[in-house]
Amino acid sequence: MAHRLHLEQFGPVSALPILHYRMEFAHLVREAVARLKPDCICIELPPTLKSHLLRTIRRLPEISVLSYESKGGTVYLVIEPADPLVEAARLALEQDIPLHLVDIDLDDYPPHQGALPDSYAVHRLGLKAYYDEFRKAGSIPPGKEDLLREKGMTFQLQQLAKEHGRILFICGMYHLERVREFYERPQAAPLSRVRRDDVRLWNLHPDSCREILAEYPFLSAMYDLRRGPLPPEPEPSNLSLRKRFNALELIGGKTEIPEEEALRQAVLRSVRHVGGEGEMPDRQRIMLRLFQEAARHYRQETGESIHIWQKRAFFRFARNYALAGGSLLPDLFQMLTAARSCIDDNFAYAFYRLATYPMWQQEESDIPTVRLTPEDLWSGSRRIRFRPREQRRGKGLSPLAFLRRKKEKRPGEWLEGFDNQSICSYPPEDLIIEDYGRFLKQKGAKQLSEEQNRVEPFSASMLDGIDMRETLRNLHEGRIYVRENQRVKGGVGGVVVIFHEDSGNQRFPYHMTWLGEHAQESDMAFYATSPDDNIVGPGICRCEYGGFLLSYPPRRMLDVWSDGDYAFARCKSEVLLLAALDYSPEKHVVYVAARPPRSYFRQIAARLGKKIVYIPLGSLSPVKLKRLRIFHVLYGHDKRGTARDYVW
Repeated sequence: MAHRLHLEQFGPVSALPILHYRMEFAHLVREAVARLKPDCICIELPPTLKSHLLRTIRRLPEISVLSYESKGGTVYLVIEPADPLVEAARLALEQDIPLHLVDIDLDDYPPHQGALPDSYAVHRLGLKAYYDEFRKAGSIPPGKEDLLREKGMTFQLQQLAKEHGRILFICGMYHLERVREFYERPQAAPLSRVRRDDVRLWNLHPDSCREILAEYPFLSAMYDLRRGPLPPEPEPSNLSLRKRFNALELIGGKTEIPEEEALRQAVLRSVRHVGGEGEMPDRQRIMLRLFQEAARHYRQETGESIHIWQKRAFFRFARNYALAGGSLLPDLFQMLTAARSCIDDNFAYAFYRLATYPMWQQEESDIPTVRLTPEDLWSGSRRIRFRPREQRRGKGLSPLAFLRRKKEKRPGEWLEGFDNQSICSYPPEDLIIEDYGRFLKQKGAKQLSEEQNRVEPFSASMLDGIDMRETLRNLHEGRIYVRENQRVKGGVGGVVVIFHEDSGNQRFPYHMTWLGEHAQESDMAFYATSPDDNIVGPGICRCEYGGFLLSYPPRRMLDVWSDGDYAFARCKSEVLLLAALDYSPEKHVVYVAARPPRSYFRQIAARLGKKIVYIPLGSLSPVKLKRLRIFHVLYGHDKRGTARDYVW
């Protein structure tokens, strides 16, 4: 691989061409300082900001903002770790190297919107090849403000060259070529502002860090943590984004697992996997680690794993989206779009939460805190909406309320809601599962009817109509085939849906029998994840079905899990099937699972005068099943009034 570092040499000046606010160029600054060991470092910022800049550098990795007034309005300068100019000033302070800000201060400098190559190309090609292609492509003609700044920087470099033998100059690619040309001729000191009294220093609010940073916080954290010795990888633990309790906590003891600690450990786990020690962090590997850690959190919260085909679709979608915009790798917005499109909104939110986690930023600081939006810094922004699959909001309501779901105001607040010994379900979820049960009954009856159909050649009667498929299949015979639809005797009484058999009783240890509360509800038996694994509100737990049984009419079912008649069943799915055969008033029972039941159960059904209608789980909509698997257990009927604020 080509050597990545390249310095432009003129006189005692070694100039590093950079793109502002790009992590790859910040690392090149480190390599340049290590190789050149300069007598002084010069950066493309005005000296009127120096005292305030040094104060913000000492606050790193906490992010600061410098602001001052100009003719065009308030100017904000964000001081973030992955900016090459910030890295140069930071190294100057750490290694006690003289730092000079050589730019001139202008009140009215027009923004440039020139297209630039993807900075990731530097990681693969090296800086020399990258800079050569940049110069060949050309750029927009310089304005008078650009020429004034470049001549001013050249004058400062000429003055410093009289005192120093090795000068490292960090300059934007757009300006460097003309600075090099101007250096061959003596320059005069330009007329410019020498002092600013209106410069203010701010601490950036953590919420603003999620929106306005040029490099998203997860990538910035990777870069900052790798500046020195790599931190130790966290010990494996059961730390989860889920909120848990145990029996002792219900009695009075309480523990708190903060979400921030789980996110922090995800960042620390990733530091060693994005490049070798001392090497430039690989943006592509950072993207991969971000996906893997987001998938871990998604699995903890929803119980759903990310499949290999979803992972492949995510990276293909993100790559194509980036290429369509002229980039090699996607930015954060494109990755979030890929996450939402290829998986779902809940994964996109887990991805967003980790990618934008401001690891060191605090809301309270020794300096005032400011909230900024992308419109305050840039000309515009792109918006993405996350919609939870369990909830739909009406017209006029915020589509981003999903991101602002309620959290505990103090540690242990939600545990106070478990003072009621009775439990109940959440009615909107009851309606969904009852509707799906009716759908499965209809599908089972239709499947039985199709099995009973008879096709024969037309002779004397058209029966129930012409069977076009069979007629075309036997077109060479020159005969017409007709169909006879025979009615199925007996309806469908019970429905069993098995998502996971859980033979070892490890993943779904919780089982329960619920009776219908009114005539429109079925009796239900199910096994699921433990409620205490995921507390989402005061007295509200989130669970995932392993399997369930619906039996109508209601209020007839005893506790199937303690019934001795089913003791010979090998697993919980067989218990549900036996109960469905036992309690079904109709002749047929629908059984939905990844594989059919053992033939022994068909014999049992025949003895009872029943029949099992098997529907493969893979023949049903995975999106609908995914939504169906999640349900909530409420500790007390009084929680139904507040559950809508916590169910997502």
